[in-house]
Amino acid sequence: MAQFDDWCISVDTPMGNHYRRVMTGQVANLGVGIQATAAIVPSHYASEEHVARALARLGKPAAAALIESKLPTTKQIRSGDLGEIYATEWIDAHSGGYRAPIKRLRWKDHRNMAMRGEDVIGILQDPQTQRLQFLKTEAKSRATLSAQVLTEARAGLDKDGGLPSAHALHFISARLLEFGNLPLADAIDDALLKHGVSPQSVQHLLFTFSGNAPDALLAASLRAYPGLINQWGIGLHVEGHGAFIGAVYDRVIADANKP
Repeated sequence: MAQFDDWCISVDTPMGNHYRRVMTGQVANLGVGIQATAAIVPSHYASEEHVARALARLGKPAAAALIESKLPTTKQIRSGDLGEIYATEWIDAHSGGYRAPIKRLRWKDHRNMAMRGEDVIGILQDPQTQRLQFLKTEAKSRATLSAQVLTEARAGLDKDGGLPSAHALHFISARLLEFGNLPLADAIDDALLKHGVSPQSVQHLLFTFSGNAPDALLAASLRAYPGLINQWGIGLHVEGHGAFIGAVYDRVIADANKP
């Protein structure tokens, strides 16, 4: 986990029917944040099983090379990927039961290309009915967050009537079948092909990772939303956004190459 509570101070604010949380990285604890983040980044690009197999078969240098070959090298793609990684980690640890069932970045076409489609979809399954709730997520990472960026995120959330796209859900279902998670794959297929996905089964998460404070921008975005789907606005604010991202990826590479 990204251990946000170990290096950030969080402030929660109800916004009518919606909810905003701003997590601010504490300068004295950014080293903790870098280390905690570097520890989880590799698993978002390659499965633990793949890395372990490379290690067992080919040794430490090959396992390190495998990890490094998956990491983006451009600042822009690293920024976008880390925003998506943080959104995924926040969902798994702090969303009240939703889980992101796959780490989507493992299926990138190229390490220096952004993936298309919804950034992350969290899923919550009712233990009695097996029916699903969905957390449709847009993650934005910018050194300087702006209203225009949040407008772009809103357009993504509102696409397909505010529902997660069938393409994105079919992709998750197919990956879960490959992993052997048949019950959840079947539940997704049931939602798509049997029950239908209703707005009542969907929440939206707008997740930002920025070098400037997102408080006012998130508040304005949430207040301006005219629809009926419940909205969460989560902002991670880290001073020195670009340097922090560079330090995270440098640490990932250094850790992978430790003797």
